[in-house]
Amino acid sequence: MNANSIRFADRWLGLPACAVLTLFRRLFDRRRPTGPVKRILFLKLVEQGATVLAYPALRAAVEKVGRENVYFMVLAENRPILDLLDVVPPENVVVVPTGGLVKTLRGMLGALLRIRAARIDAVIDYELFSRASAVLAYVSGAPRRIGYHSYHGDGPWRGDLMTHRLVCNPHLHMQTVMSLMVEAVGRDPHDLPALDLDIRSLDADLKRFVPSAAEADEVRGIILAASGASDAGPLILLNANASDLLPLRKWDSDRYVDLARRLLPTHPELRIAFTGAPSEAAAAKALVRKVGDPRCFSLAGKTTMRQLIVLYTLADLLVTNDSGPAHFASLTGIDVITLFGPETPAVFGVRGPLSHILHAGLPCSPCVNAANNRLSACRNNLCMQAITVDRVEATAQRVLAERRERLGKAT
Repeated sequence: MNANSIRFADRWLGLPACAVLTLFRRLFDRRRPTGPVKRILFLKLVEQGATVLAYPALRAAVEKVGRENVYFMVLAENRPILDLLDVVPPENVVVVPTGGLVKTLRGMLGALLRIRAARIDAVIDYELFSRASAVLAYVSGAPRRIGYHSYHGDGPWRGDLMTHRLVCNPHLHMQTVMSLMVEAVGRDPHDLPALDLDIRSLDADLKRFVPSAAEADEVRGIILAASGASDAGPLILLNANASDLLPLRKWDSDRYVDLARRLLPTHPELRIAFTGAPSEAAAAKALVRKVGDPRCFSLAGKTTMRQLIVLYTLADLLVTNDSGPAHFASLTGIDVITLFGPETPAVFGVRGPLSHILHAGLPCSPCVNAANNRLSACRNNLCMQAITVDRVEATAQRVLAERRERLGKAT
């Protein structure tokens, strides 16, 4: 399901559904949470990158109720990263099929029947201000529903369907937000949205993915087939795309071409690969042709999601727009340069010493956030244009030099 379909359904179907269910809740719903929480369901239908950030929160939920009692609802196309995290049992991943609005809505109905049968005690809505997820949380049958609430117009209205209502704090990192929502599960809803908790005490460690020797060899074979060269030299990956959910995040493709042309002469054995989804394969090949160097090749569409993560363990540097691959790469030991524009790295930036964030910091940026449904009036992403090829090249050279020194000392 593309971004326009999601927004259409959320507005024209979600808004009246929230209104009707809010009226029903106030008139007839007498459910009250009693006893301890035994089963927790997370709702995060889209954006696999954000699912990576949820890892500490998922682990905290496992500690509260046990692994076998943690559930996760996700769109089918976004499941792979959840399986890779290996924190929710595969049989507890509730998948909603994609392939059109009607098919997705029918799939949601089936998923809800399964969830109601599981007798979920608490639902955590990670879609923040999505009306569709608020509806799903309410009709799940869970007596505890944790999510954002529009108190004074500080986010899109989506009724009064949450029992544990939180306020949107735009100054907290999303990883922290996700962990706080788990902490809110056991709180008295009358005390919320106030949370007397030191966020420094929250677990912030991400999973570290280590592929098997067979997986690594398989991906080396894919690289060899695409490049026709050995893996003796450093490998730089360029993710020259941004999802259609927020195209304003895109750094111009020709700048990636220029970056590749500048970096290749700096090391005789350097290789550069463009990555991307199968739908981006043709565009990636066109960029490779523009670079015009045999050491530049395309891997777009040639790997599964898991193989892409394995690829990150074999490469030295990823340069990417602010998007899912930056977070996927954070599960490995690759250095990542992330280009930020319409969103803020303070909320969505990859954390850690291997993360190198470039952000112009224009006064109009960030212009999208959870409270405005990630919509922007901007039609000219000057924030991305302000990040020059010179700046990215200099950062890449510095990062590669530091990496050589670091890995040299390690050996």
